[in-house]
Amino acid sequence: MPADRAVTHVPGRSAGLALLGSELTMLFRRRRTWAMLLALAAIPVLIAVVVRLSSSAPDPGEGPPFLDRIVQNGLFVSITALVVTIPLFLPLTVAVVAGDTIAGEAGLGTLRYLLLAPAGRVRLLLVKYAGAAAFCLAATLTVVLTGAAVGAALFPVGEVTLLSGDTVGVGGSVVRSLLVAGYVTVSLLGLSAVGLFVSTLTEVPVGAMATTAVLAVVAQVLGSLDQLAWLHPWLFSHHWLGFADLLREPVVWSSFVDNAVLQGGYVLVLGALAYGRFSTSDVLS
Repeated sequence: MPADRAVTHVPGRSAGLALLGSELTMLFRRRRTWAMLLALAAIPVLIAVVVRLSSSAPDPGEGPPFLDRIVQNGLFVSITALVVTIPLFLPLTVAVVAGDTIAGEAGLGTLRYLLLAPAGRVRLLLVKYAGAAAFCLAATLTVVLTGAAVGAALFPVGEVTLLSGDTVGVGGSVVRSLLVAGYVTVSLLGLSAVGLFVSTLTEVPVGAMATTAVLAVVAQVLGSLDQLAWLHPWLFSHHWLGFADLLREPVVWSSFVDNAVLQGGYVLVLGALAYGRFSTSDVLS
């Protein structure tokens, strides 16, 4: 059993915290994790550099939303980068991490050792999901903080005009950016639950990663078909780009709440299915 997967035989909450600490340490020590975070960080840098080197500012409505506002205020680099990364790049990285949660341990042969430790299947699933959720937060913050840094370095920074026409200072705009980061993090929790469930179905982590990524794409394709409008509110991707209400004055929280309820439903349902599958599978033989 690898040293960094060892869990001390201590009861109750201490064992859970030790297992969570081991999971987070393993996740954020991996070169793959840092490679994905660096790739995400490159996107706001690329957007900012291209706009900075352009001979003229983008026209309103040209390119991704908020792209034309970057020249006036560098803080919009973060928001534009999130719009660009949400449909593909963020879901792809989350699919890699979530798909590897259980299948990766099974493929390496370490799953049985984790279950022999005083962890239990429920606790192990919770810890694995917590690790995937932590990556969702880290990935989103990587895009936002990198965008803010490169935007401040290449463009003016000052008062921000919100979608409602009101203006807020730099501090207020930073708060709005962090709220959007929280919104996007919550948006990815449903996909993480999908990946966790898929990961319990196979011992091949690459297969679980690919399946989760494909499901993310399929959900967005279905969400773009007007003929399936009745299905749209049930898709985990339905509210992914609904954070515009956080850029108004006052903040409209209804979209945030709707998104959280939808993602919470996926977490509960897919978590229950993952437990049902995991609790009946033979991983100790």
